[in-house]
This record gives sequence, C-alpha cells and structure tokens, in this order.
Amino acid sequence: MKRRLILCVLFTLVLIACEKKPDPVQEKPEVQAVPKVVIERERKDREPPLPPEVKIKLKRDGKENYTWELSGSDADQILKVNEKIRKQLDKK
Repeated sequence: MKRRLILCVLFTLVLIACEKKPDPVQEKPEVQAVPKVVIERERKDREPPLPPEVKIKLKRDGKENYTWELSGSDADQILKVNEKIRKQLDKK
C-alpha cells in the first residue's frame, strides 16, 4: 500500500512537471504594441511664401488726371498699395 501511495505521488508529480506551460518569451507578443509616433521637423530649405500679389491698372485721362484699378487676393495688401499710389501721385 505504501508503494502504491508513493507511485501515485510520483505519477502526479510527473504529470504536473510535464504539463505544458507557455514560455515567458511567448507571453511578450501578447502585450499590446505601443503605436509608433513619427515626428517630422520642418525643412529649413523651404522658401518663405511670396507676398500676396496686387495687380494695378493705371489710367491717365486727357487732363493729366490719374485713375487706377487694383485687384488681388488680400484686401489688406490692396489697401496698402492704394495708399502708396495716392501718396506718390499727389507729390507730382
């Protein structure tokens, strides 16, 4: 009887020892991967954007009076050009 008890205990120990357990290396892929963050730096060789373009149509009538038409995409720039033309034409 003692012999059977020892054999049962040994058999149980062998079964426990032979039980398949995952290797610690296999557990690592189960961990959620951290998404990669890519940081892009601005390139220094970029040229600064050109200032908004203003087109000027200058007209002179027979009495030497001037008129002009301004067009462009930036209203502030158009107003600046208009003021500059007025000052220059008033000097003459």
